[in-house]
Amino acid sequence: MGLLIADDIHQRKLATYIPSDSKCFSSCAFVFLAGAERKVDGALGVHQISSGSPDLVGAQLAISDIIEVLNRFGTPIDVMHIMFKTPPDDMHVFTQDEIGRYGLNRTASERSGGLASSGQAPITTTQPLDGDEGSDEQQQTSGQPTSDSLQASLPRDTALSPIEEFTRRPNRVAIYTGLDLFGDDISSIRVDDAATCAKSCLVMEGQCKAFTFNTNPRLKKGPNCFLKSSAGRADGNSVAFSGRFLSGAEADPSAFTMGVIDPQTALFDNVDLPGGDLSRRPHQSAKTPLACRLACVDEALCIAFTYIKAKRECWLKGAIGSPIFGKEMVSGVKKLETFSPAKVISLD
Repeated sequence: MGLLIADDIHQRKLATYIPSDSKCFSSCAFVFLAGAERKVDGALGVHQISSGSPDLVGAQLAISDIIEVLNRFGTPIDVMHIMFKTPPDDMHVFTQDEIGRYGLNRTASERSGGLASSGQAPITTTQPLDGDEGSDEQQQTSGQPTSDSLQASLPRDTALSPIEEFTRRPNRVAIYTGLDLFGDDISSIRVDDAATCAKSCLVMEGQCKAFTFNTNPRLKKGPNCFLKSSAGRADGNSVAFSGRFLSGAEADPSAFTMGVIDPQTALFDNVDLPGGDLSRRPHQSAKTPLACRLACVDEALCIAFTYIKAKRECWLKGAIGSPIFGKEMVSGVKKLETFSPAKVISLD
């Protein structure tokens, strides 16, 4: 059955792909190897055929059929050697080094008469057959842009192969409100709205993976759109409107909970929180209010902090004392917050 399905995929010049969280073992490997274009991100395993029949002639014919079919698929000879020397009760799972060395990943241009001349063939995902502070500190919240306006302005098409289309090209964007994807900026620009910010990211041909737009209406000058090479680190910020682009190979993101110190609502100037220090000494590397805030966010035992500007000292707190006036001090209080996409918008 596996060979029949594989031969059909070969005849149709389909692309095959093993996602990162999937396994393709035994006869599923025939299906994968049949792809005119193919890519392994998960696990690919092979072994000898197994049969309960003592018919030696039948077994030889079956092996002959397999060799003939695998040759038509352009299967590397080293892969066939591994397949036929691995016992049927064992499984050889190819390492990343072997995947590269044996050419198991194949692009359309590497397959003569394959997808390069057949247009946008569909992709087959193989499964087993037998079993910144990007937003400035202390900005105020404004109304959020609508997802409809964002969706309407996003561009659509670039020329990609079927596997590139599935694994690299964004087909959805997960939208978050109140979440700053902090760091990993590749560009910062000023735009009119979040839709333009998203479009500016999307047209960068895969270099930009996410964005954060500062919605604060008081921010009259300077960049308000931060384009990112990755999703960076998540950071709570009530004026942030962020998006993370997703390919067809990625599942919709699930909700997550983290401690946040919102720079809009949880930072207090000229306030000291005495006592409750986690250490007898100030934090060694946090030498700015921002670094102190992030150090507290990263420390599971920290629930608040006080930063002394004159001394450039950051004090992380395991308990919150009664607040008092503290000249040239900044304090912040952490709380747990759950984030999930406000909406996942299709780009198709």
